[in-house]
Amino acid sequence: MFTTALRLCVVFWTLNSVCSQQIYIPVQGPAARPFCSSKPAPSEPTYRFSAFSFTLNETLRTATSVANPTTTFTYAQPYESLSHLVPNVSTTTWGSWNPNDTATATDTADAYGTAAWSALWNGANLTNFTATGIYTTTVSPTPVASSELVLPPPEYFGPTDCYSFPEEFVFGVAGSASQIEGAVAQEGRGPTLMEVLETGDKARDYITNENYYLYKQDIERLASMGVKYYSFSVAWTRILPFALPGTPVNQEGIQHYNDLIDFILEKGMIPIVTLFHFDTPLQFFGNLTTVYDDALIGYVNGGYQNETFQDAFVNYGKIVLTHYADRIPFWMSFNEPLLYSDNGKSIDSVVKAHARLWHFYHEDLQGTGKFGIKFNDNFGVPRDPKNESDVYATNWFNEFQLGTFCNPLMLGIDYPESYKTTIPDYVPLSTEDLAYLNGTADFLGIDPYTATVVSAPSYGIQACAANTSDPFFPYCVNQSTITTNGWNIGYRSYSYVYITPTYLREYLSYLYNTWHTPVFVTEFGFPVFAEAEKAVLEDMLFDSPRSVYYQSFMSEILKSIWEDGVHVVGALAWSFADNWEFGDYDARFGLQTVNRTTQERRYKKSFFDLVDFVKARTPDGE
Repeated sequence: MFTTALRLCVVFWTLNSVCSQQIYIPVQGPAARPFCSSKPAPSEPTYRFSAFSFTLNETLRTATSVANPTTTFTYAQPYESLSHLVPNVSTTTWGSWNPNDTATATDTADAYGTAAWSALWNGANLTNFTATGIYTTTVSPTPVASSELVLPPPEYFGPTDCYSFPEEFVFGVAGSASQIEGAVAQEGRGPTLMEVLETGDKARDYITNENYYLYKQDIERLASMGVKYYSFSVAWTRILPFALPGTPVNQEGIQHYNDLIDFILEKGMIPIVTLFHFDTPLQFFGNLTTVYDDALIGYVNGGYQNETFQDAFVNYGKIVLTHYADRIPFWMSFNEPLLYSDNGKSIDSVVKAHARLWHFYHEDLQGTGKFGIKFNDNFGVPRDPKNESDVYATNWFNEFQLGTFCNPLMLGIDYPESYKTTIPDYVPLSTEDLAYLNGTADFLGIDPYTATVVSAPSYGIQACAANTSDPFFPYCVNQSTITTNGWNIGYRSYSYVYITPTYLREYLSYLYNTWHTPVFVTEFGFPVFAEAEKAVLEDMLFDSPRSVYYQSFMSEILKSIWEDGVHVVGALAWSFADNWEFGDYDARFGLQTVNRTTQERRYKKSFFDLVDFVKARTPDGE
């Protein structure tokens, strides 16, 4: 006896009637083959002899680069027309820092001079610091050899969908400053949480991919593959090394991102910017030992609860927006803020800082692009969809992670009960707060890497929510990867990610129908199991599991759009190259390999398969 999955629509406990997770109904016989119904097979085969000869079994195709731009879009006035929105901004430069330098800065009377800037780095007390990698200046791009752009053999079993992406669908790749830039103490950048968070023998972010100097070559490679959108984050301390309002702006940092954006546009691509991707300036940690304190909510104390954080972040955001908004169509304020939220004050800071910048962008700056925010949540699905307790636990799990932000920002309603019941120091939202917060996200960014099987603890969710020492706190549910039938929820990667495409479709429906906001898949990716252990480069490049992941997820996005009516803005693959994964280089999410000795990049098979999948389903193949 076999079982088949049936999608069931139920009323979620929150706001809307949407399609629930899969339930399983016993059926007889093997899996159906509906795609064969129009091609009836003959009743008997016909055997025959024929002449034999070898034939070409490979078709030579190469990647198609993006076209040169024909139209220049502007989404706001240039900085010269907007500088009055950030008055009294001074700029300066600082140079680079190395703990082995023998020269000492003499401008000790200047509160923001080189001596004060160097003191920031001295106070960070870095271990095993490596000052520079291979490069110390921006590298000019070189054309990608045509031999590198030959498509690999296709997967034997490929997607069977017949849909195309809407004309406005955004497809691209993503990265973040701390994970790719390197050059952490060069050209005026100040220290961040990322430099001190990892301890022991874990890899540091000091060099990573040297993208700060190699960005032109990286963009050249992406454009050569035909990628249209490139999403990156700006490093707060490259713009404001001293972080706080009233402190000088780093002219070299401003110019670097100007050059990056202009080069992306020059190559026919379109930039997308995240203002903040975990790299909190160290100024928000009075005593650096607090960095390692257990966070009540997330995995890391990101410093958002500091009383100066909200105003400082808004000031930083205004400076970045006024400088670059003319060329950027999509903005994101925070990356996955729940994961670095310490307590209720952290959430309050994030929600209000985001809303203040949304109002600034649309009302003061008059930006015509989109301003949103991106969240984590490995979508919870009930262990047994027919078990009321499991369904309740699943809704609790998803709402805690998403409704905490989405309720006020997208619907102007209060935090969910799961959050208010669990977090004892949450900051209540007034009627005036909710009115100001309402509708301040033009899209709901989501990083849906995988799904999680959820059930309630045996002693109940409420008991856990009342006990901050409970092992399940703060989500207060049991998370698993095993379904009721004893199978893994999907094919496993090197880390927490499992290939769960059908649940992605359910997830998108849940998001859109719950918070009534267009959904943007702002990250998704797959670190192939033991990829770093492969001794032969060609074996690393032939990454079929990652191809399956990306193509199946993209197929489900198409079904979500055309069959479920979900407005999916686009999808950004994480990441365009193997990078620093917060203390680890072996969890390889990249579409390209990176040689850590030479910094050479090589395209993986999945990159070709993903781009080809999208091109084949894009109007006019653009």
